[in-house]
Amino acid sequence: MQKTILVTGATSGFGKAIAEKFASEKWNCIITGRRKEKLDELASSLNNTYGVKVLPLVFDVQDREAVFNHLSNLPAEWQSIDVLVNNAGLALGRDSFDTANLNDWETMIDTNVKGVMYVTKAVLPYLTERKKGHIINIGSTAGKEVYKDGNAYCASKHAVDALSKAMRMDLLPYQIKVTVIHPGAAETEFSLVRFKGDENKAELVYDGYKALQANDIADIAYYTANLPKHVCINDLVVTCLAQANSFYLHK
Repeated sequence: MQKTILVTGATSGFGKAIAEKFASEKWNCIITGRRKEKLDELASSLNNTYGVKVLPLVFDVQDREAVFNHLSNLPAEWQSIDVLVNNAGLALGRDSFDTANLNDWETMIDTNVKGVMYVTKAVLPYLTERKKGHIINIGSTAGKEVYKDGNAYCASKHAVDALSKAMRMDLLPYQIKVTVIHPGAAETEFSLVRFKGDENKAELVYDGYKALQANDIADIAYYTANLPKHVCINDLVVTCLAQANSFYLHK
């Protein structure tokens, strides 16, 4: 029987790569994102390239009402979700606590923390009813150690780590797997978003070493989702060879 994955934040980076990886293995895909044009483009590509069914849903995970309107009322054929990937997330700014922008803080908390909670809560009834499923949360090495000027972003990813542990315990009676993948520096749109479109600053982040690529995380997500029923990888910290932890890089 063909399986179904739901990926949030699928218009770029890890989310797009994960959707492409699972589609290449003939999984049907529910993909969500804020940018309709990019989401529709990806949906068309997945369908045409791999022959899978794709359901694109345009909404922002920060918007509680939109999340539940879209995900609590999925068509019957899309309700048998096997894997949920909570990927939507971002960093905004790299500023000291005393000078950081409050709007940036709120956007990170609302997306990285509340977004994970809203989406999971909306999708859970489909998983608990079947007593099966797998939730994969995309965390960060910033959720393992705090680095200078990381304040709210690090806090939000520490929250993802804590939520993943809580889900794992609370959902055991339903035989639902929970995995959190913590990537280190990865060459995606991440830094371009963090530095608000400043390409020079974004490029410097990856200068002098080979960073993780989106496909690396997609391959890992696929691996964790295809282990035997009794095996669950709880927690994975993944960095490129040049990175030791959230703040130490050898260039």
